Amino acid sequence: MSEALHWRQQREGGGRFAIWLIRTLALLGGRRFGRMLLYPVTLYFFLRRGTERRASRQYLARVFGRPSGVGEMLRQFHAFAATSLDRIYLLAHGERGFRIEIEGLPELERRIAEGRGVLLVGSHQGSFEALRALSARRPDATLRVVLDKGKTPAMTELLEELAPDVGAAVIDASQGGASVVLAAAEACRQGAMVALLADRAGEQEAQRTVDFLGAPAPLPVGPWLLANALQVPVLLCFGLYLGGNRYRLVFEPFAERVAIPRDSRGPALDALLARYAARLEHYVRALPYNWFNFHDFWRPAPAADTGAHVAHRRDAE
Repeated sequence: MSEALHWRQQREGGGRFAIWLIRTLALLGGRRFGRMLLYPVTLYFFLRRGTERRASRQYLARVFGRPSGVGEMLRQFHAFAATSLDRIYLLAHGERGFRIEIEGLPELERRIAEGRGVLLVGSHQGSFEALRALSARRPDATLRVVLDKGKTPAMTELLEELAPDVGAAVIDASQGGASVVLAAAEACRQGAMVALLADRAGEQEAQRTVDFLGAPAPLPVGPWLLANALQVPVLLCFGLYLGGNRYRLVFEPFAERVAIPRDSRGPALDALLARYAARLEHYVRALPYNWFNFHDFWRPAPAADTGAHVAHRRDAE
């Protein structure tokens, strides 16, 4: 059996022309027409992407505790396609046409009002793009998203074309860990929110293993080293897709500040990762088809490097 690809080695779905075509048809035809396209698009990618099918089957079997069926796998693929399509409308038109409910907003607003900056830690569940809804409700609150532009260049171009201001606010993780830390620290000094995803590591990024859905899974330590460097409040953020035009944006307080002592770095990281993984699993079990890590998530991590610098790369796609 051939070795499974790391997620960074998997090719970007579609390509520039396909994404341009879908964007054009979606914007010209409207969301109702765009959602009609999801069925042939879902079936096409389901049939063409064997790596993603295997990952879906593995993941759903862990969630349900039994072998998953084709219908369940197609449902997960369709949810991913739906949230990907909605990115176009959220970037082009904001909340218009969507029902986005927000939980934990008072806690987030309290942190924003302190003016120290806030670190929002999310995952590849639902739509992180729903976070943009805050921009309309709180235009005074700046949002900077850590995004690896090199992983999905076609989607990055789409983002920058549809919402140039959003594209300009991206912190490009492909520039390296030091650049991410400096940019994030400067954003926090200005009282901004800095958002990133913490459930997927780069090939050379330090990782540690934590229990997730009943089996050891590697998670990156970079987000927590970044939190330690920034010394700002940390909130978990989940943009959950509820079907149709409905999303739920959840903010949960995680830490007043993250402190990782040098003399007990490993245990401190393990504790942070375990807490994060527990909340991740909570929402995965509540809405299993929202999970969009279409790779071998339980693939063994390289040897842990607890003295590593802040994340080499982050990905928010």
